[in-house]
Amino acid sequence: MRVLVVEDEPDLAATLRKTLAESGFSVDVAADGEEALWQAEAIAYDVIVLDLMIPIVDGWEVVRRIRARGNRSPVLVLTARDTTTDKVRALDSGADDYLTKPFTLDELLARIRALIRRAAGSPAPVIRLGEVEIETSARRVTRSGAEVDLAPKEYALLEFLALHRGALVTRSMLYEHIYDDRDDSMSNLAEVYVSSVRRKLGHGLIRTCRGVGYIIDA
Repeated sequence: MRVLVVEDEPDLAATLRKTLAESGFSVDVAADGEEALWQAEAIAYDVIVLDLMIPIVDGWEVVRRIRARGNRSPVLVLTARDTTTDKVRALDSGADDYLTKPFTLDELLARIRALIRRAAGSPAPVIRLGEVEIETSARRVTRSGAEVDLAPKEYALLEFLALHRGALVTRSMLYEHIYDDRDDSMSNLAEVYVSSVRRKLGHGLIRTCRGVGYIIDA
């Protein structure tokens, strides 16, 4: 899953990028509202983590503009502004959740995972695909009760397909959602990861739509 972090404080931005990456997310960072608007227009992020007090274009205006453009990416506001007025203004502008500083990284990660599940129409933290179960909070996968070890990108691909089960997921969608702007090797890796996941979880789990993409049947 791909996350955009909009934060102008360099140390916090670096901490958020590192924490999210270690938790399996692909992460892009914007340091001001103008850059955030450009990136949100170019990429369909799974979640946008947005500070309100950012340069050039503030966070409230960023939310308002992306919603006006039809962007449906979940937005988690992350800010030191904790008054009810600020919260109401952010939520009424189109934000989906609001977390005040200081915060724990565990809570941030839990809120991000919840937003991703809700946006995909799968609010339950466990996804069941026949004998395969995916515990999204722990990033744990089992098959017939036995834990299966997946590499980070293998898990990211499986989770994205599972959250969109019943729908065709194109290769370009996979590349957009499981890589970030620091990845530079995306040629045939989707096929490689699909093959590896099939080998570990069963060849019938992921169906190929030749020349287009993949689907996990509902």
